[in-house]
Amino acid sequence: MTGHYLALSAILFTIGAVGVLIRRNAIVIFMCVELMLNATNLAFVSFSRMHGTLDGQIIAFFVMVVAAAEVVVGLAIIMAIFRSRKSSSVDDANLLKY
Repeated sequence: MTGHYLALSAILFTIGAVGVLIRRNAIVIFMCVELMLNATNLAFVSFSRMHGTLDGQIIAFFVMVVAAAEVVVGLAIIMAIFRSRKSSSVDDANLLKY
């Protein structure tokens, strides 16, 4: 049963990694990073359940806390780029230099 969760975690992580590498929109890249973090949380919880400890669940909780902080900072940066360039393309982000 744990193998199914790990396979799902690997599939979700792969989808997120492909999205980060292929897409140019900052918001889509941001969502793909969040998908990758959720995939690692699923792997942590499934390994925790397999070993009968709570260590993986505690680590997953801390990853969710860090992801929430990342959302706040990341969206603020994306909004600042969008306001100045009227685009959320990653290619335009290097134009923020003076």
